[in-house]
Amino acid sequence: MQAIPIAHPADQSAAISITSPGGYPTAVLCWLLSAGVYIAAKWVAPEMPPWGLCFWRLLLACAVLLPIVHRHHGAMIALLKSRPLEIVAVGAIGLTLCQGMIYNGLNDTDATTAGIIMAMSPIMTMVLARLVLGEPLGLWKSLGAVAALAGMLVIVAHGNFAALVQLRFNIGELWIVGSAFCWALYTVLLRRSKFGLELLPLVVLLLGAGAVAALPFHLWEIVNDERSALNGNGLLALAYLAGPGGALMYYLYNKSVEMLGASRASMLLYLQTLFVAILAYLLLGESLHDYDLLGAAFIVAGVVLATVIKPRAAPAKA
Repeated sequence: MQAIPIAHPADQSAAISITSPGGYPTAVLCWLLSAGVYIAAKWVAPEMPPWGLCFWRLLLACAVLLPIVHRHHGAMIALLKSRPLEIVAVGAIGLTLCQGMIYNGLNDTDATTAGIIMAMSPIMTMVLARLVLGEPLGLWKSLGAVAALAGMLVIVAHGNFAALVQLRFNIGELWIVGSAFCWALYTVLLRRSKFGLELLPLVVLLLGAGAVAALPFHLWEIVNDERSALNGNGLLALAYLAGPGGALMYYLYNKSVEMLGASRASMLLYLQTLFVAILAYLLLGESLHDYDLLGAAFIVAGVVLATVIKPRAAPAKA
């Protein structure tokens, strides 16, 4: 997640000449812990309000990681003083809105479907990078984006063409689509902003900014939501979201980027969708629907078209 989910700035690729083999187990564990965020959030959704989960996860993960990046505190404070609005805006989009939308969506859809829809975010990133940064898209990436979009529509409409024509959608899945869009926009804004800070301290700074942005939503819940009181299940879920699924997951992602480079580490994001489906089946009793499988097939085809197939190089002129 990202849930998520989860922050993996794509603008800071590591300059690595030799890939460390230990990077792959680190990345696999990172995305397994990330998948667990969907399971924990879905499990506690009836009892714990979404913005409360979002606020406390961001705040606690920031607090745990802050001492680890103590050598960068001076640079973090300087960046916060020089560009406070950008830091808050990027943190709010990529962490507050992205995670809050996932937690809201899980009230009305299952974790498996959420994981499949979030696999759309790299395709959305490519399209937004073309619109915002002017990065070339090309034929194969364009076809991949169209195929992935078709898959997302199949899932959101539950395979019902009539529902698609009449714009009858599940509100939970629309929340997840919004989350995937926020994650893609967040990634593009990070590339554009070029904050000039190492990955982990930047993530810690954005976690703090995201917590600040989430606080008004959480205060609104305290006033209006009868689920706002933390109970035993809520505390257990929050402990996972902030610890193994939060601070540890962010740290492992940073290590995997150091060992593999940002491109390889980010591509392993697709493992998250697989892990979500497996864990949801084992722990929540969920099963894949026909429309999930059909939509996932379109999304996988889109990813292959956009990331695997390379355009032929134009022949050099004599």
